[in-house]
Amino acid sequence: MAIKSKAQLNRGKRYIDLTGPQGNAFFLLGTAKKWSDALDKNWSAIEKEMTSGDYENLIKVFDREFGSICDLYR
Repeated sequence: MAIKSKAQLNRGKRYIDLTGPQGNAFFLLGTAKKWSDALDKNWSAIEKEMTSGDYENLIKVFDREFGSICDLYR
């Protein structure tokens, strides 16, 4: 998993602070839905996997699916 510290962020990518309001599971699910639609990914499968476990699972799946366009940090 590529959850970074703030100092490690690649400023050319989007980033989400998991300790702030954007780290909320509902925000991450909404963002994943929006990006899934935009990138023509299978939202239903992604949502099912994101919600099949705990919060750490949710961010792991989010990072796997969208890590190429977004860095997560704590």
